[in-house]
Amino acid sequence: MSIAGVVFDIGGVVQDSPLHAIARYERERGIEPGAINRAVVEAGERGAWARLERGELTVTAFCAPFEAECRSRGIALDARRLMATIAEAGVPRPRMLEAIRRIRARGLRVAALTNNWVGDTPPGAAATPARGARALWERFDVVVESAVVGLRKPDPKIYALVCEKLALAPARVAFLDDIGRNLKPARELGMATIKVDDPDAALAELGTLLGFDLIG
Repeated sequence: MSIAGVVFDIGGVVQDSPLHAIARYERERGIEPGAINRAVVEAGERGAWARLERGELTVTAFCAPFEAECRSRGIALDARRLMATIAEAGVPRPRMLEAIRRIRARGLRVAALTNNWVGDTPPGAAATPARGARALWERFDVVVESAVVGLRKPDPKIYALVCEKLALAPARVAFLDDIGRNLKPARELGMATIKVDDPDAALAELGTLLGFDLIG
């Protein structure tokens, strides 16, 4: 079946990678490379990071339990400063934005699928995601945010949800992400998957899959 929709991860695909920002934070503070990501993975789905991305914690509520989780693994950090460093790295990649424009101009549907978090809001106010400006969302037909829907990659249900919102069978959807474990459930569902290590190489691969140029 031909591809009729494309799903883009945000951080690490459409925007610069938050993993690079975390690595920079580790270097600046003398933390062992990869230690923070390992702490996130080891804490699992009940850890502070997972709860943050499912919208169960705001950034303020997240900081103390995340710092405690890291301390228990021998990592001393300032969680609020870490999150500010990640936010500063959220700069869109112009070539990705142009590729999205070309895909939509061809009549294909485009979605964003992102693990993100909610900012702190006054009591009674609507929660808004801290990452992903509204102007960016306007470039997509569909946006699925982990903190809004209460699911996060790599939960298989979030891939089924984005396909449902696109009104397309998974076999007609391509998905780009920079993290391998986020691609596996999508592939098992039947989606075509592309791992984004080098953005230009990924766009070339996607262009071949779609049958038209995205970077020339």
